[in-house]
Amino acid sequence: MTTQANDVRPVPTAEWVTIPDLFDDPYPIFQRLRAEAPVHWVPAVDRYLIVGYEAAHDVEQDAERFTADEAGSLMKRSMGHSMLRKDDPEHAAERQAYGGVLRPRAIKAHWNAVFEANARVHLDQLKAAGPGADVVSHFAAPYAAENLRLVLGFHNATADDLQRWSQTLIDGTGNYADDPDVWAAAERSSAEVDTAIDEMLAHFRDEPDHTLLSGLADMPMSLEALRANLKMTIGGGLNEPRDAIATTLWALLSHPGQRERVLAGSRWADAFEESIRWVAPIGMYPRQATRDTVLDGLQIPAGARLGVHVGAANRDPAVFADPESYDVDRPKVPHLAFGGGSHFCAGAWVARASVVGVALPQLFAELPELRLDPAAPATIQGWVFRGVTHLPVLWS
Repeated sequence: MTTQANDVRPVPTAEWVTIPDLFDDPYPIFQRLRAEAPVHWVPAVDRYLIVGYEAAHDVEQDAERFTADEAGSLMKRSMGHSMLRKDDPEHAAERQAYGGVLRPRAIKAHWNAVFEANARVHLDQLKAAGPGADVVSHFAAPYAAENLRLVLGFHNATADDLQRWSQTLIDGTGNYADDPDVWAAAERSSAEVDTAIDEMLAHFRDEPDHTLLSGLADMPMSLEALRANLKMTIGGGLNEPRDAIATTLWALLSHPGQRERVLAGSRWADAFEESIRWVAPIGMYPRQATRDTVLDGLQIPAGARLGVHVGAANRDPAVFADPESYDVDRPKVPHLAFGGGSHFCAGAWVARASVVGVALPQLFAELPELRLDPAAPATIQGWVFRGVTHLPVLWS
């Protein structure tokens, strides 16, 4: 769509938005912002916040105007300069180095059986904890962590290590409050991951296998880039499946009609895709304007730091009917939870295989009477990364 010069508006400022309010529940804030404009300058987070679907989609597809290589990136400080903060062709070369380890053929050949075995182990642990157990800490998180540990090839670490590394590194990536304790924890994990990577690279050069670290051991990539990419993969590779499991479970248990339709048709893929549209685990990612430009009718200055909030874009009523509702029957419209363009999430196939193909059907098969605990409501938090952090459940 061509925008005439006299149609261009300045970006409004939203001084009333605060980080604590975003953390508790960002969706009423996004509704108010979208009603005025798809982009706002938000002083509390020191960036232009994109809350409209069309604007978010345009930014993702146009690396000439909106670079991924943001100056002053929190992700670079927390994890190093990974491929997510690079544009093509540098991004494409590092993405290509990941090969087929995370793709459907390898998942079918090597990982589906691993996911099924891990699900059985962690379902037994959930059942042993008894009714009232938190399904996040007793199933979703350890299951996602153990899957990721094995796929990546961290034979010298535990699933608990993966959980600690992932949480502290993404806490650093989302540390818009500049909390020094958050930075300290991220730095400790970064150093631990570097050591673990170095040990495993030496191991895999003599004893290769089908893990990601083994595949990267002989790739022509700098050690700095390899370390940063693995830290990025640890961050997103754990929180996405963990939060997708918990959010889908919470959605189905709190919407009995939706649960009946999903169970009747084994519609686990529909339940999963709707849950990550409804509550995107990775809510926001940054971009930076390379020039003075116009975005969805709004003037964006050169150098502007943008926050593309896919969690907000995924609830844009201009694209999704009744967007605040969880509805597995809604018309199929591409959501932005896995990003888009050349930066589409490399781990999307692993997440779908481990959650849709294994975790959700096994949970409901093993615990058909699963229900929410009315005495212990679920806790949902976050705005850069958002998910169900505690989900106590009961069963008969």
